[in-house]
Amino acid sequence: MLRDVNLDIAEDEFCVFLGPSGCGKSTLLRIIAGLEDPSAGEISIGSRVVNTVPPARRGVAMVFQSYALFPHMTVAENMSFGLKLAKLPASEVDRKVREAARILQLEPLLDRKPAALSGGQRQRVAIGRAIVREPGVFLFDEPLSNLDATLRGQTRVEIARIHRRFSTASMVYVTHDQVEAMTLADKIVLLNVSRDAAGSGSIAQIGTPMDLYLRPNSRFVAGFIGSPQMNFLPASVSHVDGSSVTVILNSSQEPVRVGSVARRLEPGQPVTLGVRPEHVSVTHTEPASPEKTSAAHLTRPVSLIERLGEQSYLHCNDPDGATLLVKVQGNTPVRVGETVRLAIDPASCHLFNQDGLAVCAA
Repeated sequence: MLRDVNLDIAEDEFCVFLGPSGCGKSTLLRIIAGLEDPSAGEISIGSRVVNTVPPARRGVAMVFQSYALFPHMTVAENMSFGLKLAKLPASEVDRKVREAARILQLEPLLDRKPAALSGGQRQRVAIGRAIVREPGVFLFDEPLSNLDATLRGQTRVEIARIHRRFSTASMVYVTHDQVEAMTLADKIVLLNVSRDAAGSGSIAQIGTPMDLYLRPNSRFVAGFIGSPQMNFLPASVSHVDGSSVTVILNSSQEPVRVGSVARRLEPGQPVTLGVRPEHVSVTHTEPASPEKTSAAHLTRPVSLIERLGEQSYLHCNDPDGATLLVKVQGNTPVRVGETVRLAIDPASCHLFNQDGLAVCAA
């Protein structure tokens, strides 16, 4: 169930519906397609309200997670099926199919049946079946979830190219993978499941990928966007001077100064400090006095190191047993068991109140 969904998607925009399972992403997509009916409100495509318009006449084309290809038909027959139902001339059908096959590099496969194709090739056929219709709106329902990591990357590039090729068409894409959303979207619509008894889905935040990354309006958004996840440290407000706020970490009683205040805060108020792993750095210099630096300095023991080549992630233990994740260069000379000094830039910190809303953000 969805509630309070109100949004506009431009005709040349790549819009991604992102969120956890059960938040209503696919339901919203199916409502746009006409496969489900909204209980209230209007769906408009262009200047036309389409609530009562059948799916086939809405000018949309949908690519499903499961490919939905006819196993007894060849690639060419699968791609041309909708055009033949629309009774287009055979020459026009052939032209559209061959053009789509060229765009998707499917020309050598036109005479094969789906059983002879790889998963990535089947998904390209499904995309080709949508392309030949030349719709005003492309709808993608988690099209990469059945592919392995390499094929996901390749097909994601193909979809981005298709968006540039059909620049006047809107693309609406559903995924639970925030990497797909960040790399493909012009605009992200992040949905969440409410805590009420109905468990309805609603919009948590709308914006560009970098808007959501840099300026999350809630702890949920901050934790969902970004990989690995933002660090969250329980704290309380120590001092507010109008232009900045100082908080004290509950686990270690260390002070951290944070950037400008967006909402009213009071000393003693419980908050959560948020900082991304890439905004925490290892420093080998002694911290200057608070009067000479605005950066916070913490000391933590390293319990685990994830080495990923050009970068590594340090798992640093908080006194209360929680983990502070730190992103460093892959060749940073740090060992497990070593105690490191960490610096946090106040301009990169976020604060969230007890309701999970941002009260101070980068």
